[in-house]
Amino acid sequence: MRIVIVGAGVLGLTLAYDLARQGAEVEVLDARESGLGASAVNAGWVVPSEAAPVPGPGLILKSLKWMARKDSPLYIRPSVEPSHVRFMLSMWRRCNARDFRSGFQAHLALCESTNDILDDYARDGIAFDSYAQGLLMAFQARENLHHHVHDLDVQRSYGLDPEVLQGDAIQQAEPAMRSGLAGGIFFPHERHLDSASLTAGLRERLRELGATITEHAPVDRVERIGDTVVAVRSGDRRFAGDAFAVAAGAWTGRVTGLFGVPLPIRPGKGYSIDLVPAPVHLRTMVNLSDAKIAMTPYAGRLRLSGTMEFAGLDEDVNGTRVAAILRGPAGYVDGWVTPQSAPQAKAGMRPMTPDGMPIIGRLPGTANAYVSGGHGMLGITLGPGTSRALAEVILGRGYPPRLLPFSPGRFVRKVRPTPALTPVPATGARL
Repeated sequence: MRIVIVGAGVLGLTLAYDLARQGAEVEVLDARESGLGASAVNAGWVVPSEAAPVPGPGLILKSLKWMARKDSPLYIRPSVEPSHVRFMLSMWRRCNARDFRSGFQAHLALCESTNDILDDYARDGIAFDSYAQGLLMAFQARENLHHHVHDLDVQRSYGLDPEVLQGDAIQQAEPAMRSGLAGGIFFPHERHLDSASLTAGLRERLRELGATITEHAPVDRVERIGDTVVAVRSGDRRFAGDAFAVAAGAWTGRVTGLFGVPLPIRPGKGYSIDLVPAPVHLRTMVNLSDAKIAMTPYAGRLRLSGTMEFAGLDEDVNGTRVAAILRGPAGYVDGWVTPQSAPQAKAGMRPMTPDGMPIIGRLPGTANAYVSGGHGMLGITLGPGTSRALAEVILGRGYPPRLLPFSPGRFVRKVRPTPALTPVPATGARL
């Protein structure tokens, strides 16, 4: 069976690996080099404890307050474009406790085996840097801490063993935290990894398994006969297959549109900054919860990650928001000195959905095309479980129940009919 995957980020490469390991002939396409974008600049967190959907109780009020600040953790560019308005209204409708908890539980079921899968990667010879030191959520505001403590029953039900640390007891988990904080929540089983090393390891193992990775091949057309896709094209290059999967990150909606199924996946830009050498030694990764900043310790460096921008589909860097990320740790970390000159920041486009949940499964109206997208800020956490389950579907080995909440059908009322050869849209399609 020959399978063509569009997108060579974490989701595309992990899916390719699970398929190739089971004997499929796999080719992975990307519009640029593999492993770039959000797959390269994310925080690298494997954190089921933080796997809640973005829409949640209180988000509407917070977003309205944050929009008045140029350096806030959230920015939504004003727009009257119908697709943007529909997306934001749909997201805000899901800012309630019922949808939040059900989405959280669905995510936890999807990533329940992530750590086991990552260990399986390592046993199979995939080399990547991994750290099992737990996660600390740190809080300045007591009401924020109490809000998170109230919902810990969900994490406890999945064996994540949260430990609530009041006040200066937070220093038991991370001595670098300053005195006077409201406290924190420590999750001992969480881990983080270097996502760039993971994608590099996956590429090497895929080549050993006989898979092909074709870079600089932006898909611009789809050939189909009835409901069966027979090939995708990039310019004059043609890639035929028995099955096709789209895992193109923030560009997934554009690419699935070529298959006749445009999905509501919009970009949520985030930034990461690597400080070398690390200005502070952290024992564990830390979520500065009030500031919405992630601190990830690696050997010899510290990565700061943050912000969510619903704006354009670009990777431009906003210096004001980068400066806010660099200042953020001062309110939490003892002796933090904000760098006088900002290091080079990088941007990544997170693929966001209106309900904050991924879109996984067969594309409606097709017999052999699939999608794995919309994982937001949780690509590393949800990706391995997503790919293992979707590989079973593509290979005709059943439909894992844990994928049911993520069906593409929840966003597709009527499939758009497509001709045998879908033309390039005016905007083009970039992965």
